Amino acid sequence: MPAAILSEMPSDDQADILIEMTEESAEAIIEKMDQEDAESARKLIQYEADVAGGLMITEYLAYEASLMVEQVVDDLRVNTEKYEDYSLQYLLVKQHERFIGVLGLRDLLISSPKTPLIEIVITEALTVKDFASIDELVDFFDTHDFYSVPVLNSEDQLVGVVLRKDLRRAQAEMSQMEHLETLGIVGGEELRTMPVLLRSRRRLSWLSVNIILNIIAASVIAFYQDVLSAVIALAVFLPIISDMSGCSGNQAVAVSLRELSLGVVRPFEIFRVWMQEIQVGLLNGLFLGLLIAVAAWLWQGNPYLGLVVGAALCLNTVVAVSLGGTIPLLLRQVNVDPALASGPLLTTVTDMLGFFLALSFASLTLGRL
Repeated sequence: MPAAILSEMPSDDQADILIEMTEESAEAIIEKMDQEDAESARKLIQYEADVAGGLMITEYLAYEASLMVEQVVDDLRVNTEKYEDYSLQYLLVKQHERFIGVLGLRDLLISSPKTPLIEIVITEALTVKDFASIDELVDFFDTHDFYSVPVLNSEDQLVGVVLRKDLRRAQAEMSQMEHLETLGIVGGEELRTMPVLLRSRRRLSWLSVNIILNIIAASVIAFYQDVLSAVIALAVFLPIISDMSGCSGNQAVAVSLRELSLGVVRPFEIFRVWMQEIQVGLLNGLFLGLLIAVAAWLWQGNPYLGLVVGAALCLNTVVAVSLGGTIPLLLRQVNVDPALASGPLLTTVTDMLGFFLALSFASLTLGRL
């Protein structure tokens, strides 16, 4: 029964389901599928989900270059029902299993019936390799307005076709996963119908790290406890400084994660991203710093208190957006999941620096506070 259900699905969906199973269960189902579907499934499950081989489908039409136009047209007519779900924008042409080009349906239909495909095939067709990353595929489809692209293995053999719509779906799923991880939900989507222990483990994997990082940040306050005792009003503004800076930094993280997933920015473009974030950080930092400075001045009637908290928030905002924009790129370079690690790192640094700046400035102007 499972084999029959899978056989009705597109090849990429078959692979997605089989990959989630144990090797023994997947093989048991594959053995009950018809030969063509079984071969397709075995081919696809060898690839990771985030490469061209994992996104491609095997429902495409490929003909030998030696065939004549009339033979291809006859095949299309006879198998109309079989091919109704196939991508028919163009036909693929191969020679001894090696891909040689593509053929548009219009060129096929206006050609003489006795013309061999080799004489009308477009040999300059663009392709991608089976281990091309999602970022490379995004670049390809952004550069070329194609509906799909043929996928070749290392021996230039045709192994599948990646559809633009399947790539967009994969991008959306990746963005959703990254969003969940930035919220501290590790391992994918969570539903309250899942086992309690599983849900707890997924959340604790982030929260347990975060509490340690927060203890480190709190140690800065302990170091300056004498200053804080002398200026109690400062305690009111410390959480505002850390929270506002953290919000600014998380905005920068979100933009970097989005641009990484879309291929708009590369992990090595740290300096360019940093310069762009500094500009935003300076503008927002000055505005937010001025607001909190005025609030502190009006509340306590002390301009120096306003200067201390305003300067701390301004500088911390600049640092927060700089880190928020560049940390995901740095983590991607060392193969660490930026969606999961960026948040805790940013939170710790902005808390520690915010407390340090405010308390350090306060210690320098203690006599006037």
